[in-house]
Amino acid sequence: MKRIATFSIVAFDPQRQEWGVAVQSKFLAAGAVVSWAQAGAGAVATQSHANVTYGARGLALMATGASAQDTIQQLIASDPQRARRQVGMVDKDGHAAAYTGEECYAWAGHLVGEGFACQGNILVPGTVEAMAARFKAVRGGPGELADWLVEALAAGQAAGGDKRGRQAAGVLVVRTGGGYGGDNDRYLDLRVDDDPEPIRRLQALVELHHLYFGAVDPANGIPLTEVAGEPQALMQRTGHYTGPLTGHFDAATRQALRALVGTENLEERWDGETDWIDGQVVTYLRQRFGA
Repeated sequence: MKRIATFSIVAFDPQRQEWGVAVQSKFLAAGAVVSWAQAGAGAVATQSHANVTYGARGLALMATGASAQDTIQQLIASDPQRARRQVGMVDKDGHAAAYTGEECYAWAGHLVGEGFACQGNILVPGTVEAMAARFKAVRGGPGELADWLVEALAAGQAAGGDKRGRQAAGVLVVRTGGGYGGDNDRYLDLRVDDDPEPIRRLQALVELHHLYFGAVDPANGIPLTEVAGEPQALMQRTGHYTGPLTGHFDAATRQALRALVGTENLEERWDGETDWIDGQVVTYLRQRFGA
């Protein structure tokens, strides 16, 4: 079994009731192996000589009310390879715990704080401490759990990170009804499977997720009657609008703008019915299609 040398963080945000995992490793598609989370249960990062059953089994135990600490103890007690494992968990109540087997390759260790746990192996010393310090500094501030988790990864990388280098990174955040359409809990699941700067690319993907799926702030709305001429000219260039540049937001202009917004997957930010549009949509369209 190939070891997964990595650094990761699991955490809980009590305000938004979100559980998440973020990970970086010189291991192809590390997020697909390390990261597990379920709304109302908790989050798990399983690594080193990873036992992937710790993910599903750990979440099942925590969903029934087992604490993160008790769950880890139950899992490692029946694992003959536990000395080679590393795992971090946060349970449904936000209690965190971690375990580092004595045969994990140095530097290996973990740091558990209120509502989070950081862990890693084959690291430059100081990586885990830098992650924890950054997470504590930014959580509860601007952004949301996904941003804070990736901030922690970036701090860990800046402190040294994986001794072997960089390859993959991922961030997974769940909350009840948080998935697309509200039919599942997978609010955000982004991975960079093979890249020389995986954390930097992951940060860019999180920003795109905010654009496409973030909450719309009515205070940032722009009345379409005030800017109709601009989208008409823009949509003439894209081919979505073939009418005259009247500056009036009429039915033809609305239909064309609805089509363009749909093409760019921005329908979560403008439903095509309201008479105002999110300012982020206007900014995006200007940057992408402006003259």
